[in-house]
Amino acid sequence: MWLPTLLKSIEGDLQAAGLKLSAEDIYSINRGSLKDAIVLFGGGCTAEVISAQGLILTNHHCGFSAITDHSTVENDRLKNGFWAATKADELRNPGLTATFVVRMEDVTDRIVPKITADVAGNEQSRRDLVAQLGKTISEEAIAGTHYKAVVRPFNYGNSYYLIVTETFRDVRLVGAPPASIGKFGGDTDNWMWPRHNADFSLFRIYAGPDGKPADPADANVPLVPRHVLPVSMNGVQEGDFAMIFGFPGQTQRYLTSYAVEYVQNTSDPARIAMRTASLGVI
Repeated sequence: MWLPTLLKSIEGDLQAAGLKLSAEDIYSINRGSLKDAIVLFGGGCTAEVISAQGLILTNHHCGFSAITDHSTVENDRLKNGFWAATKADELRNPGLTATFVVRMEDVTDRIVPKITADVAGNEQSRRDLVAQLGKTISEEAIAGTHYKAVVRPFNYGNSYYLIVTETFRDVRLVGAPPASIGKFGGDTDNWMWPRHNADFSLFRIYAGPDGKPADPADANVPLVPRHVLPVSMNGVQEGDFAMIFGFPGQTQRYLTSYAVEYVQNTSDPARIAMRTASLGVI
């Protein structure tokens, strides 16, 4: 799991494995790049921009709540599916957002040197200091813009990154298959391979007439994105390069040996025992 800002350091390895893009094609702050077509959908899903009119593709289980909100006993769009024939038929979703990463910046050298030994030894003091430093850095980064920013710890607090984002607040439901197709197999199928469902739904991002984020309104227009993912109809071949780009949240790939030992010998056995007991009761 690599931060997009670090891809230049492994560009040669990626291209040797079959990647036909450059690191700049994937992450650039000077021009449209792959990152500008990858969306944080709602609170924790990934979506992809697939048209020049703001159309985005995400999972059915990510759009599930929005589809449910538009379903009634008389018109069960979750059960029957939904397809907007025109843009006027697209359904608004109050509170649903679509967020783009504008840029990421390593700010470790503005935080770690200020965590002195006496502060580092007190968890609350360290947390308070990091929060204050992060707030200052974030406010400086977005002064005079409509962007948002946050400083997040990476590598278990050994590095810190400023993440500047742009959040759109008018996201409308365009289409979804019936739940019998989109949610077939339930959550088990969501985490297994091969998969047996069509776990997708379609939404469209709307912006104000000036192209900037705006509250839902009739005057809003489909977003003109900085980048669009081209969709190939050629299929895939054995050995084709593949990668995942999105918002997985976190990784345990860089755990220390002590942490791995804890997971293997303490936490996982406890989880297994707890769930076995629960299943026994059921």
